[in-house]
Amino acid sequence: MITAELTHLFFQQYWWLLVSVLGALLVFLLFVQGGQTLIYTIGKTNEERKMIVNTLGRKWELTFTTLVTFGGAFFASFPLFYATSFGGAYWAWTALLLAFTVQAVSYEFRSKAANVFGKRFYESLLFINGLLATVLIGTVVGTIFNGADFSLNILNNVSWNNNTRGLEAVLNWHNVALGLAVFFLARIMGLLYFMLTIDNEEIYKRSKKHILINTIPFLVFFLSFVVYLLMKEGFAVDADGIVSMEKYKYLHNFLQMPVVLIIFLVGVVAVLWGIIKTLFSKSKFDKGFWIVAPGTVLTVLAILLIAGYNGTAFYPSYADLQSSLTIQNASSSLFTLKTMSYVSLLIPVMLVLAIVSWRAINKHKITETEMNDKNEKSY
Repeated sequence: MITAELTHLFFQQYWWLLVSVLGALLVFLLFVQGGQTLIYTIGKTNEERKMIVNTLGRKWELTFTTLVTFGGAFFASFPLFYATSFGGAYWAWTALLLAFTVQAVSYEFRSKAANVFGKRFYESLLFINGLLATVLIGTVVGTIFNGADFSLNILNNVSWNNNTRGLEAVLNWHNVALGLAVFFLARIMGLLYFMLTIDNEEIYKRSKKHILINTIPFLVFFLSFVVYLLMKEGFAVDADGIVSMEKYKYLHNFLQMPVVLIIFLVGVVAVLWGIIKTLFSKSKFDKGFWIVAPGTVLTVLAILLIAGYNGTAFYPSYADLQSSLTIQNASSSLFTLKTMSYVSLLIPVMLVLAIVSWRAINKHKITETEMNDKNEKSY
């Protein structure tokens, strides 16, 4: 019995790690959304805007695919979270999914010959997607640290205690601080991506200028989120599964899991170094994206790990503490997790294919001449 429980716990921790990795990759890929909010800020002519939309358009499907994979992995490994959150906070999730739907429509119809709305209409939808998707994802993730307004009965039926159905998360400044930090980080990565993939001197100069403009609010919101997170009470779970409030819980998690703390610090340093290197390099430097991107993945990964590991409720309820979800009480059965783990061994293969595809698409920088070539597919 003890061996079975330990084995189950191992797979529960393993799948929380995989879900956290997918979540971290999703936040990294939000550079597409961040870039979409800058189409008219950086692109001053039709040709420049066309280059920006097309360099982002070649990657938008990766973000959407990762979102679907992240949701699927969460559903399969921790179905009670999926049922509780999607069954209760459905207005928040509906708003998020609609934001991604308009993105797909925009890229497909922006340059169609029969487009009766005009390109600017679809570019406006891309801006809406870039704003709502980033802020909502960050705000929703904030609830794993601040809790949500739900309760579960003995049959695990969810009751949401207000009619806003998840949208009340925006009333918590700590949730919103994370959402805005994700928004400005996505814009920074979008700007770095423009510098990396577009061969245009004016776009490069404007992007470099706006990196500084977006870095200041990013640091304000990110530091506000992290400092308060380390100082606040957290939702601790004891050996019997009883949830209680613990002062400095997330700080304790970092200190008691030094490997996770190191991952977090390395990630933060990489993000800051990539920004600083880009801003203050005397020669033209366009590789900052490849410093900030892995830094983002490591930082988000560490933040998600302290939300579920070390006896912590990863989806707490402030309405009823004992309804809070943990990786133990919200997971699938041992058989299901073990079976899915065999399938997860294909993940390295999928990552290699994604890397090969990325390199093939980004082999050459986008130029104005290429965009004017009628034989080239463009968005």
